[in-house]
Amino acid sequence: MSNGNCKVIVVLPAYNAEKTLRRVVAEIAKEGIDEVLLVDDGSNDQTVAIAQELGLFVHRHEQNRGYGANQKTCYTLALEHGADIVVMLHPDYQYDPKLIGHFVRVIQDGMFDLMLGSRIRSHKEALAGGMPLYKYLGNRALTLLENLLSGQNLSEWHTGMRAYRREVLSGIDFMSNSDDFVFDTQILFQAVAKGFRIGEIAVPVRYFPEASSINFMRSVTYGLGTVLVACNYFFRRMFRGVGK
Repeated sequence: MSNGNCKVIVVLPAYNAEKTLRRVVAEIAKEGIDEVLLVDDGSNDQTVAIAQELGLFVHRHEQNRGYGANQKTCYTLALEHGADIVVMLHPDYQYDPKLIGHFVRVIQDGMFDLMLGSRIRSHKEALAGGMPLYKYLGNRALTLLENLLSGQNLSEWHTGMRAYRREVLSGIDFMSNSDDFVFDTQILFQAVAKGFRIGEIAVPVRYFPEASSINFMRSVTYGLGTVLVACNYFFRRMFRGVGK
């Protein structure tokens, strides 16, 4: 093993990632990573062929099942493969693979159970990195609401670069979550409810044509779903306290 007794697996939830996959895999450090696992969600391009050529472990959904369903398969396989730390990275090169080691070390050192890559450090930096204004504003508004209702103080709840200690994924019921994009919000609220410690590392903002991104209407749907998840968590916590 690369990290003593700690097995580290990077999971790539992929959909039509042929234009960026080689770049992403090339920048994942070989030292410290035991396995790179790609789950393809019914891509209609050469994602699977490229992943196999690169020597990744590949699992393919025959039909597109959704972003959340992709992550469910990623985490299930990583746990089956004996991962102690699972790093989830979008294979569209929006997030810098060279930072993976920092995420892993923080968890290994016992500081946090779950690490997030935060793209939000300043309005200027986010927009300079290509983040659309409506996405920046939506991210800020939703993160503010999620912090208020969860008692957290995170700078971003909506990142596609995360690392989990095994106990987090085995200790929550992520399989009950949505198969769509709101999965990302649900899994964080589940972690908060279980008392897991969440940390953050700043990551560069990178939006470009080849990077995947949901459109305005899907963003609105995701935002509304996020509000519902946050409110559900808050009211369940409040009524649980009342009933004690």
